[in-house]
Amino acid sequence: MDNSTLTSSDTAERLADTAFVQLSPSLYAAYTTSDFASASGFASRVATVADELNHHPEIRLGYGSIVFELSSHDAGGVTERDLELAVRIQKIADEMGAAADTRPPARYTIAIDTVDREGIWDFWRVGMGYEEKRVGDWTQLEDPRGIAPAIWFQRMEPPRLDRNRIHLDVYVPTAEAEARVEAVLAAGGTLMTDEYAPDWWVLADVEGNELCVCTAD
Repeated sequence: MDNSTLTSSDTAERLADTAFVQLSPSLYAAYTTSDFASASGFASRVATVADELNHHPEIRLGYGSIVFELSSHDAGGVTERDLELAVRIQKIADEMGAAADTRPPARYTIAIDTVDREGIWDFWRVGMGYEEKRVGDWTQLEDPRGIAPAIWFQRMEPPRLDRNRIHLDVYVPTAEAEARVEAVLAAGGTLMTDEYAPDWWVLADVEGNELCVCTAD
Protein backbone atom coordinates (compact mmCIF):
# COMPACT_ATOMS: atom_id res chain seq x y z
CA MET A 1 0.00 0.00 0.00
CA ASP A 2 1.17 3.53 -0.83
CA ASN A 3 2.98 5.07 2.16
CA SER A 4 2.88 8.66 0.86
CA THR A 5 1.59 11.24 3.33
CA LEU A 6 -1.70 12.96 2.53
CA THR A 7 -2.94 16.51 3.12
CA SER A 8 -6.42 17.51 4.25
CA SER A 9 -7.38 18.26 0.64
CA ASP A 10 -6.33 14.71 -0.30
CA THR A 11 -8.49 13.12 2.40
CA ALA A 12 -11.56 15.40 2.48
CA GLU A 13 -13.65 13.48 -0.03
CA ARG A 14 -12.97 10.05 1.51
CA LEU A 15 -13.72 11.37 5.00
CA ALA A 16 -16.89 13.26 4.04
CA ASP A 17 -19.21 10.45 5.17
CA THR A 18 -17.29 9.74 8.39
CA ALA A 19 -16.79 11.46 11.74
CA PHE A 20 -13.08 11.81 10.98
CA VAL A 21 -11.29 15.07 10.24
CA GLN A 22 -7.62 15.61 9.53
CA LEU A 23 -5.49 17.60 11.90
CA SER A 24 -2.03 16.64 10.74
CA PRO A 25 -0.21 14.51 11.51
CA SER A 26 -3.36 12.54 12.41
CA LEU A 27 -6.98 11.77 11.66
CA TYR A 28 -9.36 12.35 14.59
CA ALA A 29 -12.88 11.21 15.36
CA ALA A 30 -14.99 11.22 18.53
CA TYR A 31 -18.21 9.32 19.13
CA THR A 32 -20.80 9.10 21.89
CA THR A 33 -22.39 5.84 23.01
CA SER A 34 -25.01 4.92 25.60
CA ASP A 35 -22.61 3.89 28.35
CA PHE A 36 -19.08 2.76 29.15
CA ALA A 37 -19.73 -0.85 28.19
CA SER A 38 -20.87 0.12 24.70
CA ALA A 39 -17.84 2.37 24.22
CA SER A 40 -15.62 -0.49 25.38
CA GLY A 41 -17.35 -2.86 22.98
CA PHE A 42 -16.77 -0.37 20.16
CA ALA A 43 -13.07 -0.31 21.03
CA SER A 44 -12.94 -4.12 21.05
CA ARG A 45 -14.43 -4.37 17.57
CA VAL A 46 -12.00 -1.74 16.26
CA ALA A 47 -9.11 -3.66 17.85
CA THR A 48 -10.05 -6.73 15.81
CA VAL A 49 -10.06 -4.71 12.58
CA ALA A 50 -6.78 -3.01 13.53
CA ASP A 51 -5.11 -6.38 14.04
CA GLU A 52 -6.45 -7.51 10.67
CA LEU A 53 -4.99 -4.44 8.96
CA ASN A 54 -1.82 -4.44 11.12
CA HIS A 55 -2.40 -0.75 11.73
CA HIS A 56 -3.40 0.38 15.20
CA PRO A 57 -5.10 3.59 16.40
CA GLU A 58 -4.73 5.54 19.61
CA ILE A 59 -7.99 5.13 21.56
CA ARG A 60 -9.30 7.12 24.54
CA LEU A 61 -12.30 5.74 26.40
CA GLY A 62 -14.71 7.53 28.72
CA TYR A 63 -18.22 6.98 29.99
CA GLY A 64 -20.25 6.89 26.80
CA SER A 65 -17.45 8.38 24.74
CA ILE A 66 -14.59 7.16 22.57
CA VAL A 67 -11.94 9.07 20.63
CA PHE A 68 -9.72 7.71 17.86
CA GLU A 69 -6.47 9.15 16.54
CA LEU A 70 -4.94 7.56 13.45
CA SER A 71 -1.45 8.25 12.15
CA SER A 72 1.26 6.38 10.24
CA HIS A 73 4.20 7.10 12.49
CA ASP A 74 6.70 5.49 10.12
CA ALA A 75 5.64 7.96 7.40
CA GLY A 76 5.30 10.96 9.71
CA GLY A 77 1.67 11.70 8.87
CA VAL A 78 -1.59 10.45 7.41
CA THR A 79 -1.43 7.74 4.73
CA GLU A 80 -3.82 5.49 2.83
CA ARG A 81 -3.63 3.04 5.74
CA ASP A 82 -5.23 5.60 8.04
CA LEU A 83 -7.98 6.34 5.53
CA GLU A 84 -8.82 2.66 5.21
CA LEU A 85 -8.95 2.24 8.98
CA ALA A 86 -11.09 5.38 9.37
CA VAL A 87 -13.66 4.05 6.91
CA ARG A 88 -13.76 0.69 8.72
CA ILE A 89 -14.21 2.42 12.10
CA GLN A 90 -17.08 4.49 10.73
CA LYS A 91 -18.77 1.32 9.50
CA ILE A 92 -18.58 -0.13 13.01
CA ALA A 93 -19.94 3.12 14.46
CA ASP A 94 -22.91 2.98 12.10
CA GLU A 95 -23.62 -0.64 12.97
CA MET A 96 -23.50 0.11 16.71
CA GLY A 97 -25.47 3.35 16.53
CA ALA A 98 -22.58 5.43 17.89
CA ALA A 99 -23.16 9.13 17.22
CA ALA A 100 -20.43 11.42 15.93
CA ASP A 101 -19.25 14.17 18.26
CA THR A 102 -19.02 17.02 15.75
CA ARG A 103 -16.94 19.40 17.88
CA PRO A 104 -13.72 19.98 15.91
CA PRO A 105 -10.51 18.74 17.52
CA ALA A 106 -7.59 21.00 18.36
CA ARG A 107 -4.04 20.64 19.60
CA TYR A 108 -1.97 23.21 21.41
CA THR A 109 1.64 24.34 21.73
CA ILE A 110 3.37 26.96 23.86
CA ALA A 111 5.81 29.20 21.99
CA ILE A 112 8.61 30.96 23.87
CA ASP A 113 10.58 33.79 22.23
CA THR A 114 14.27 33.53 23.02
CA VAL A 115 17.67 34.95 22.12
CA ASP A 116 19.41 32.03 23.86
CA ARG A 117 17.54 28.82 23.06
CA GLU A 118 20.35 26.59 24.31
CA GLY A 119 20.57 28.56 27.56
CA ILE A 120 16.93 28.04 28.51
CA TRP A 121 16.32 24.61 26.96
CA ASP A 122 17.21 22.46 29.98
CA PHE A 123 15.35 24.77 32.38
CA TRP A 124 12.06 24.07 30.60
CA ARG A 125 12.83 20.42 29.86
CA VAL A 126 13.60 19.58 33.49
CA GLY A 127 11.01 21.90 35.02
CA MET A 128 8.16 20.47 32.95
CA GLY A 129 9.38 16.86 32.98
CA TYR A 130 9.38 16.92 29.17
CA GLU A 131 11.39 15.05 26.55
CA GLU A 132 13.14 16.29 23.43
CA LYS A 133 11.48 15.33 20.16
CA ARG A 134 12.35 16.02 16.54
CA VAL A 135 9.40 17.30 14.49
CA GLY A 136 10.16 17.96 10.83
CA ASP A 137 12.92 20.55 10.67
CA TRP A 138 12.91 21.57 14.32
CA THR A 139 13.17 20.12 17.81
CA GLN A 140 10.63 20.79 20.55
CA LEU A 141 9.86 19.61 24.07
CA GLU A 142 6.91 17.26 24.59
CA ASP A 143 5.03 15.74 27.48
CA PRO A 144 6.03 12.04 27.48
CA ARG A 145 2.44 11.16 28.50
CA GLY A 146 1.07 13.00 25.48
CA ILE A 147 -1.29 15.13 27.60
CA ALA A 148 0.10 18.65 28.07
CA PRO A 149 0.94 21.08 25.22
CA ALA A 150 4.33 20.86 23.52
CA ILE A 151 6.81 23.73 23.95
CA TRP A 152 8.81 25.18 21.08
CA PHE A 153 11.28 28.04 21.01
CA GLN A 154 11.10 30.94 18.55
CA ARG A 155 14.42 32.66 18.06
CA MET A 156 14.42 36.47 18.31
CA GLU A 157 17.03 38.27 16.23
CA PRO A 158 17.11 41.00 17.40
CA PRO A 159 15.04 40.81 20.60
CA ARG A 160 11.48 42.14 20.22
CA LEU A 161 10.63 44.18 23.28
CA ASP A 162 7.17 45.28 22.16
CA ARG A 163 5.43 41.93 22.65
CA ASN A 164 4.99 39.18 25.20
CA ARG A 165 7.70 36.55 25.20
CA ILE A 166 5.29 33.60 25.53
CA HIS A 167 2.21 32.93 23.41
CA LEU A 168 -0.12 30.02 22.65
CA ASP A 169 -0.71 28.27 19.33
CA VAL A 170 -3.96 26.43 18.67
CA TYR A 171 -4.01 24.05 15.69
CA VAL A 172 -7.43 23.37 14.16
CA PRO A 173 -8.55 21.51 11.03
CA THR A 174 -7.97 23.61 7.92
CA ALA A 175 -11.69 23.80 7.15
CA GLU A 176 -12.37 25.25 10.62
CA ALA A 177 -9.57 27.83 10.75
CA GLU A 178 -11.21 30.91 9.24
CA ALA A 179 -14.35 30.41 11.33
CA ARG A 180 -12.19 30.18 14.47
CA VAL A 181 -10.40 33.42 13.55
CA GLU A 182 -13.72 35.19 12.98
CA ALA A 183 -15.02 33.90 16.30
CA VAL A 184 -11.92 35.18 18.11
CA LEU A 185 -12.34 38.61 16.50
CA ALA A 186 -16.01 38.65 17.51
CA ALA A 187 -14.94 37.83 21.07
CA GLY A 188 -12.85 41.00 21.27
CA GLY A 189 -9.65 39.93 19.57
CA THR A 190 -7.50 41.99 17.23
CA LEU A 191 -5.90 40.63 14.08
CA MET A 192 -2.19 41.36 14.31
CA THR A 193 -1.31 39.79 10.95
CA ASP A 194 -2.70 37.35 8.39
CA GLU A 195 0.49 37.49 6.32
CA TYR A 196 1.04 33.76 6.74
CA ALA A 197 -2.58 32.60 6.41
CA PRO A 198 -3.86 29.98 5.95
CA ASP A 199 -0.89 28.46 7.79
CA TRP A 200 -1.44 30.75 10.76
CA TRP A 201 -3.06 34.00 11.89
CA VAL A 202 -1.70 36.08 14.78
CA LEU A 203 -4.36 37.56 17.06
CA ALA A 204 -4.24 39.40 20.38
CA ASP A 205 -6.60 40.15 23.24
CA VAL A 206 -7.25 43.70 24.47
CA GLU A 207 -4.11 43.57 26.65
CA GLY A 208 -1.85 42.40 23.82
CA ASN A 209 -1.56 38.72 24.79
CA GLU A 210 -1.13 36.77 21.57
CA LEU A 211 -2.79 33.65 20.21
CA CYS A 212 -1.91 32.06 16.87
CA VAL A 213 -4.67 30.11 15.11
CA CYS A 214 -2.80 27.56 13.00
CA THR A 215 -3.43 24.82 10.50
CA ALA A 216 -1.16 21.92 9.62
CA ASP A 217 -0.95 19.68 6.58
